[in-house]
Amino acid sequence: MNTMGRAARWPIYVCSLTALLLSAVPLPHWLDLVRPDFLLLVLIWFAVMLPRSGGLLFAWLCGLALDSFRGQILGENALAFVAVAYLAHRFHLRMRMFPLTHQSLVVFLLLAVYQFLLFWIDGVTGHPLNDWTRSLPAITGALLWPAVTGLLGRFASRA
Repeated sequence: MNTMGRAARWPIYVCSLTALLLSAVPLPHWLDLVRPDFLLLVLIWFAVMLPRSGGLLFAWLCGLALDSFRGQILGENALAFVAVAYLAHRFHLRMRMFPLTHQSLVVFLLLAVYQFLLFWIDGVTGHPLNDWTRSLPAITGALLWPAVTGLLGRFASRA
């Protein structure tokens, strides 16, 4: 039985929508190269800290929304989001025990898995991008993880 009512899920939807909008805001090229994957960071946080709040279906829907916002291949981000959400949910008890610096390293690995899956899908579909700047969002996302944890931590009691 689902113990979380519709009224208690509004922080999840607000945070996800805000992260989606932050991911879709146009930026100059040099700043767009280091833009972290905000929506994925929010999904990882909810998968680790509140594992019953969102699931793989929610991760898939968020990925589809990001695909349609960015105009990418439909399902590319959805597949990668589901894989990362599964890994985050699978190891959420271990991650919660880590100090914040170790959590940042694990988040870096999860973001690197996400970037690798996008790299693989782009290669299979004939859109290869073999540039070292592809890994910059994983680095900035890992550096931003303590701020994301502090910001979203206030929603833990509401959701």
